[in-house]
Amino acid sequence: MHYIFVNDKPIILTTKVEKETNFKNFLLKDVSIDTIIKTISKRKIESVRLIHHNPNTILKKFLAKLPNVVAGGGKVFNNKGDVLFIFRNNKWDLPKGKSEGKESIEETAIREVEEETGVNGLKINKPLETTYHIFKRNDKLKIKITYWFEMNTNFEGELFPQENEGITKVAWLNKEEATKALKNSYANIKLLI
Repeated sequence: MHYIFVNDKPIILTTKVEKETNFKNFLLKDVSIDTIIKTISKRKIESVRLIHHNPNTILKKFLAKLPNVVAGGGKVFNNKGDVLFIFRNNKWDLPKGKSEGKESIEETAIREVEEETGVNGLKINKPLETTYHIFKRNDKLKIKITYWFEMNTNFEGELFPQENEGITKVAWLNKEEATKALKNSYANIKLLI
């Protein structure tokens, strides 16, 4: 099962047909993106489920419906176990951004964390779950595929929000502060924390 978010509502890719309650089922091969977006934007609908017989190809078939934007990001821990957050568009988020040129996705993730926060000395520990969300840019819908990595750093310097990217604050948040911040965050970020 895969989740692709439209704002905070999921499109669930599944092989299982369930009786509709607060969600709608569609066959992946027959449905248009416009129908999905219109349906998921209805107040009473909590999710849309797209059904396909093959769990191994369902994600690939869905991703082919829209242009893909590939990004990398980090869930970064310091020596105290605090997590690095950014504040952008009035929401708490984790640092991430689009791939450039021929860099690997790991290089993208490290570069974006450094650019958006001023933190350096980053080391990747392991890959985390990949997240997907649909967004609109220049009146065109796209899917952002974000490859996340757990990272750590010994960095103890000053944090610098990348203001030209709309980031107004960067902070190391302890477990209690992170839990509070997640109440004003995105559904796909909540999955990672």
